[in-house]
Amino acid sequence: MSAERPGANHVPSPLMRESLVDKAVIASTEAPVRAILPHVSVLKIGGRSIMDRGRSALLPLLDEIVENQARHTQILGVGAGVRSRHILSVGLDLGLPTGVLATLSAKDAAQNAYMVSCLLARHGFVYLEAPFLVQLLPAMLAAARGAVFNGVPPYDLWEHPPDAGKIPPHRTDAGSYLVAEVFGARRMIFLKDVDGLYTADPATDPHAQRIPRIAAAELVERNLPTLPIDRVVPELIQRARLATEVQIINGLVPGNLTRALEGEHVGTIISR
Repeated sequence: MSAERPGANHVPSPLMRESLVDKAVIASTEAPVRAILPHVSVLKIGGRSIMDRGRSALLPLLDEIVENQARHTQILGVGAGVRSRHILSVGLDLGLPTGVLATLSAKDAAQNAYMVSCLLARHGFVYLEAPFLVQLLPAMLAAARGAVFNGVPPYDLWEHPPDAGKIPPHRTDAGSYLVAEVFGARRMIFLKDVDGLYTADPATDPHAQRIPRIAAAELVERNLPTLPIDRVVPELIQRARLATEVQIINGLVPGNLTRALEGEHVGTIISR
């Protein structure tokens, strides 16, 4: 080893000689996290629940979003719909792996997001692809009234293998939530076609009961037969630093979004 140069300066770093897989080292990195865009609300527009219903469901919701934009800066994650179910079915039949299925599913959500951005273009909303969401979102929000993005996280071929089956676990609900967590959003609101979280599917079980509020850990432990959001979302909430609470509301009911943006308890709240 060559001798150090006289007068050489060293930049001290607590991780310089540590293994980043050591449990004690990992635990030592716990620290407060700064919210990057704490004034923003992230809304997730359901693909199958809202988009696939067409103009009667989507246009009134977009009108309500525009009405609230003067008081609440909103960025919109958009979900995949029935087309994604079809392409997943074809991919599963062909034996394609989860990473390829995730890449295919993102195409449908991107189409939906682009349609929403076109409908909101005259109101100053812009469409951002995944790479530009990180780089340009703050600048765009300074110049535009809002932003629209594809809710599928860009894991693509690197999507995490699921515990069971081959369906990608991180879909548009998870991607939208992760945007809220990274930017430290003021609110994370899922716009669905149900009045919140239920003990069973209210469309098929007349005895299903709505759950107004629940902790994410309890929700995971209860392992309900069906959920209106991606199952990985409650797991992510348990590890959240900033987006420690999400809200599921019925986006088909006029006024629900406005009430939720104002902090009213509408639908179901899931917290860390």
